[in-house]
Amino acid sequence: MSVIAKQCPDIQVTVVDLNEERIAAWNDMDLNNIPVYEPGLGDIVGEARGRNLFFSTDVEKAIDEADTIFISVNTPTKTYGAGKGLAADLKWIELCARQIARVSKTDKIIVEKSTLPVRTASTLKDILIHTGNGAKFQILSNPEFLAEGTAVNDLLNPDRVLIGGDQTEEGQKAIAALTDVYARWVPRERILTTNVWSSELSKLTANAFLAQRVSSINSLSELCEHTEADISEVAKAIGTDSRIGSKFLKASVGFGGSCFQKDILNLVYIARSYGLTEVADYWEQVIIMNDHQKRRFANKIIRTLYNTVNGKKIAFLGWAFKKDTNDTRESAAIYVADHLLFEQADIAVYDPKVQEQQIFTDLDYLASRSSEENKGLLHVEADPYEACKDAHAIAILTEWDEFISYDWQRIYDNMLKPAHIFDGRNILNKSALQAIGFKVCSVGS
Repeated sequence: MSVIAKQCPDIQVTVVDLNEERIAAWNDMDLNNIPVYEPGLGDIVGEARGRNLFFSTDVEKAIDEADTIFISVNTPTKTYGAGKGLAADLKWIELCARQIARVSKTDKIIVEKSTLPVRTASTLKDILIHTGNGAKFQILSNPEFLAEGTAVNDLLNPDRVLIGGDQTEEGQKAIAALTDVYARWVPRERILTTNVWSSELSKLTANAFLAQRVSSINSLSELCEHTEADISEVAKAIGTDSRIGSKFLKASVGFGGSCFQKDILNLVYIARSYGLTEVADYWEQVIIMNDHQKRRFANKIIRTLYNTVNGKKIAFLGWAFKKDTNDTRESAAIYVADHLLFEQADIAVYDPKVQEQQIFTDLDYLASRSSEENKGLLHVEADPYEACKDAHAIAILTEWDEFISYDWQRIYDNMLKPAHIFDGRNILNKSALQAIGFKVCSVGS
């Protein structure tokens, strides 16, 4: 929404949320305090805010005044009832639709931005038509394909913009209206239009394919460790094949984030609901491999440290699920930490953008132990050198660029010997660290 406001200064964009604290943070004069860390986002918000970009808690006023409404609420995996652990929870989508229907007095275009199961648009349409005030609605699917950490550039220079809508005359007019917004800065040949069902499924499929590549290369990383092959060399060799390409072939401790796991589980649930057992089992294996990779990484730390980490200090560098974001949802660090805490390890965490409270919230959500136990075994440091001081081992859990430039000799001198590094993101120079004296364990070599 901020990028649309920047690129289209004549269009008023109002972002609403019931959370007053969050809206206050978006309105904070210090752009370093906005809730989402994303390179370049602060500058864009600073340029458009107060001109044609507004943040408000007055949801009904914004609905009433809008011509187009983007629904961008959370759609987490269900933790209850039918589809528990697989299906998307559409509670917030339905509540939004009912509020829009109740408040709207004029015709509106409703745009799905949240990642949704196939045919959610029909649910929205049913609610809007039967619970409204006679206003007419057109439902469009406009999924995002941006990546956290590069979201601003992905929005300014997208590979494609996908818009799905009804194949009726009214539906085509709605598609054209949204197309005209994006065409202000995106070449029209990159704006793809489909029916609404194809658009919804394309989002799930894109994330599933990307996640599948990560799990595929990670499955081979374990084989490499047993055969003395090097996964980085294998990835480079197959990545030069134009039919495969090099992206998402970086072996690591596993993928995280809010999209991949949730969307694959959703895909599994949809396939099973149609009786497509083999299709569901195939995609579920991507999640199984990802979970295995995280457990394997934690077990490798334990095994290397002489089969016990009880009372041993292990420094975690990174907690966010990837660099250049403060998002920790489904981060591999959470699950690796949980596994090591079960073995009574003493963990020190440093992440340049993730707040201490978020780290403990992530651990408490797993409910593996009490909050007091978590705080007794894990502590958060504001300085990476302090986090590593007197540690038996360091685990790299996020690929932050700053980790590469650290004074590793200084870190080594202040660690207990032998000093181990477990590079879960394969970002460090292994030979240089070994020359200092570190024992280095990379993923897949």
